[in-house]
Amino acid sequence: MDLAALVEAVVLGVLQGILEWLPVSSEAGVAIASTVVTGTDPAAATRLALFLHAGTAVAAVAYYRGEVVEIARSARVARPFAEGTADLSFLVVATAATGVTGIPAFLVLEAAVSTLEGGLFLALVGGLLVLTGVVQRFAASLSLGERAVPDWVDAVLVGGLQGLAVLPGVSRSGTTVSALLLRGHEGESSLRLSFLLSIPAALGANVLVLVDDGFPAISPTAAVVALAVAAVVGYLVVDALVRLVRRVPFWIVCVCFGGLGLAAGLAAAV
Repeated sequence: MDLAALVEAVVLGVLQGILEWLPVSSEAGVAIASTVVTGTDPAAATRLALFLHAGTAVAAVAYYRGEVVEIARSARVARPFAEGTADLSFLVVATAATGVTGIPAFLVLEAAVSTLEGGLFLALVGGLLVLTGVVQRFAASLSLGERAVPDWVDAVLVGGLQGLAVLPGVSRSGTTVSALLLRGHEGESSLRLSFLLSIPAALGANVLVLVDDGFPAISPTAAVVALAVAAVVGYLVVDALVRLVRRVPFWIVCVCFGGLGLAAGLAAAV
């Protein structure tokens, strides 16, 4: 692997590790970087962006490793959404709902990006990013009060919305956290559920990419570097966000992140 390919892999890994957890689209950021900087065609760039979610999935597993073990152990309890099984039930149902909306969205995405070039592709990304930013700006102020554990409605709603985040410009974390806030979950709990849900979603996105098109347009060595960088950076960003939420009122975090998403959308649309 030459130096240019190594730098590209590191840059894409850093972008994925940071943007996955922010209310902007990591698919959009990675796809734009790959399209503009390296000249990769939009379809290949988007598949690569989806593939790199595996790195941040590793980060989520590492950060929430204790909870992941407890959730796995709770599978021995048969009744869904009972005490001790709510998180596992949420993840299972939400992941199924993600598949229901995500697979058709992925097929639409494949058809759309193959017909878009240059400015049209970036304009699509910018418009969706603006919409994501606006949703983030108002989500916290519309919160319905605090709820302790997720239920069926949370799982179906959040999972269905997460499936749409396969589209470039739609923020997975921003959309799912906003939905959980609107359902009455407090800030840190919303982040935790959203980040845990990213694990099966990322694995599913990788399966879709590999089954549909095979290995992305990147060398195996560069892929390993990009995934490793995404995992390390992603772990550090998750830790920083959780610490921030514990110290700062979450509505302020949402407003600031909403402005970030809006600014990113306007910049991409120009």
